[in-house]
Amino acid sequence: MDPIKSNLLSPVALAFALGVVARVIKSEFSLPRDVYAALSVFLLFSLGLKGGVELGHADLSVVAWPAVVTLALGCLTPLSAYAVLRGLGRFSVSDAAGIAAHYGSVSAVTSIAAVTFARGMNAEPEGFMPTLLTLLESPGIHIALAIGALKTAKPGQSVKSVLHEVLTGRSMVLLVGGLIVGLLMGEQHWAGIEGFFDTRGAIFKGALTLFLLEMGVVAGSRLSDLKRVGPFLLGFGVLMPVVHGLAGAWLGTLAGLSVGGATVLAAMAASASYIAAPPAVRMTLPEANPTYYLTASLVITFPFNLLVGIPLYFEAARWLHGAGGA
Repeated sequence: MDPIKSNLLSPVALAFALGVVARVIKSEFSLPRDVYAALSVFLLFSLGLKGGVELGHADLSVVAWPAVVTLALGCLTPLSAYAVLRGLGRFSVSDAAGIAAHYGSVSAVTSIAAVTFARGMNAEPEGFMPTLLTLLESPGIHIALAIGALKTAKPGQSVKSVLHEVLTGRSMVLLVGGLIVGLLMGEQHWAGIEGFFDTRGAIFKGALTLFLLEMGVVAGSRLSDLKRVGPFLLGFGVLMPVVHGLAGAWLGTLAGLSVGGATVLAAMAASASYIAAPPAVRMTLPEANPTYYLTASLVITFPFNLLVGIPLYFEAARWLHGAGGA
């Protein structure tokens, strides 16, 4: 329970809750539009830079097959989530794509919890797992955003122009462009700006707290929408991670990962982002309801994975390796 309590009482979660309460009590508070846009730019570019630096540490000969299956998961998870949300949940295109973007990306906190759990079970994960987390961060977001943009394109707008908007949009430039910059500049240059852009640092966490405060305000203004989809969203937030997690354990095992490594990859595939995805979705699909995607990812899937999911994925990885083989 400690990881869940720690996360739910973190400044990020509490700021989101405050934003919801502010809207419920009909406060006029909201962040100025320019401040909100600047926070989005900073958060996405920081994530891209840090990911590129981490990628630069990887030994490509060792990480090749795990990287391939990780990228495959990054493509499959948003597509399966979108199909379920549209086909069974009857969500709008924008809402389905917005939620799918969160489930196609990854929660770093869940990944860290999985590493800790695996070590506690004497199943040390491979050292390059942070690299796989970097590879999983962006594809799922942009595949889902592309689906949403294509499906909501204006009459007469060509597929080419829609894809151009997604591929050259701010979120793509900041996340993918930042990753390339981080990869090219290397550790020496990163050291000079790490204090400002480090995703584990106080500046990043402070900006994220302000961003989630505003997201809480937006979510609070549409809280009544949750009554219509609450039961389905609860089931989705529990069952979809299990499907993605078991697929991650299987593909990770096929790629040669150890029990610990397959467990962590499974947890990453099963997780839902509440850091990288919200600003990207807000920029590209502003009509998507944040009450849905933040509730599903942060309130339902995150605690489920910590309580039930990670132990389940570990047992699946053990079984796939032959009942406990390392």
